[in-house]
Amino acid sequence: MTRKIAVVGATGNVGREILNILSQRNFPASEVVALASKSSYGKKVSYNNKELNVEILDDYDFKDTKIALFSAGGSISATHAPRAAKAGCVVIDNSSHFRMDEDVPLIVPEVNSSDLKDYTKKNIIANPNCSTIQMVVALKPLHEIARIKRVVVATYQAVSGAGKEAMDELYNSTKKIYHNEITPPQKFSKRIAFNVIPQIDVFMDDGYTKEEWKMKVETKKILDKDINVEVTCVRVPVFNCHSEAVNIEFENDITTDQAREALEESDGILIIDRPQEMKFTTPIECSTQDPVFVSRIRKDSSVKNGLSMWVVADNLRKGAALNAVQIAELLVKDYNL
Repeated sequence: MTRKIAVVGATGNVGREILNILSQRNFPASEVVALASKSSYGKKVSYNNKELNVEILDDYDFKDTKIALFSAGGSISATHAPRAAKAGCVVIDNSSHFRMDEDVPLIVPEVNSSDLKDYTKKNIIANPNCSTIQMVVALKPLHEIARIKRVVVATYQAVSGAGKEAMDELYNSTKKIYHNEITPPQKFSKRIAFNVIPQIDVFMDDGYTKEEWKMKVETKKILDKDINVEVTCVRVPVFNCHSEAVNIEFENDITTDQAREALEESDGILIIDRPQEMKFTTPIECSTQDPVFVSRIRKDSSVKNGLSMWVVADNLRKGAALNAVQIAELLVKDYNL
């Protein structure tokens, strides 16, 4: 079967990672097209041990393209995703633009793959926020056995989530501090080197940031509308992989052994939880890895039915590119696309 696919935003961090993962997982594509803005004209990107010439998105006709994986920002998606969908191409969009649209499925394959059945309403599927993805992967098996009432989460998010310029800023700022040079922040509101910043995205009228709002509403749409979610999102001086301290209150009793067993039996999760032996995960061990890593599963004695755990994942892979490719794989497998 001829299956031409396109990667929009192919020159960015996530776009390049999508191309890597498509190759690594032997995605059944007869042709892969790399698309980006006019400023990327003449550039090349790597795919499957060869180089692809970057084509200009504005000029591209999607009519013979089966699937397009978008990772170029909300304004680009708002303009070009409907254009692609109208041409018969199924769009998997990594921006936040379509996530809360009632007619657009918001998908994490290990959690709510059945919601894909509605993709034909607009021919657009939304990829959730990176921090939401890893959390709901870890919550889903626990919710199935004990019903979650409330989640309180503090995130420790890597600078790669803010793009290449943010990674460069962390590197350059750290280097200059060692030479007694201080440069004003450009990508962040405060200096990121040797610091943590309790702000990701813009502040809203209620005092929460938009990143925190995303985690709240996306968790409800993906997992269960009745789950209450309290979030504090923090940017930390780590290049890659988001970490989360997750506290969960359940409707029913659940032991740590039951939680551990449910997580161990679930797809996409790897438990490393022997703290007495210093066996727990940090971003360094999780970078470039596919699973959501869970550590430090323990009882919360401050509530009747509570657990706490530590969740880490590569935000460029499972938090973005891998999740998008997994959605594309489901479209091929279950919908013969």
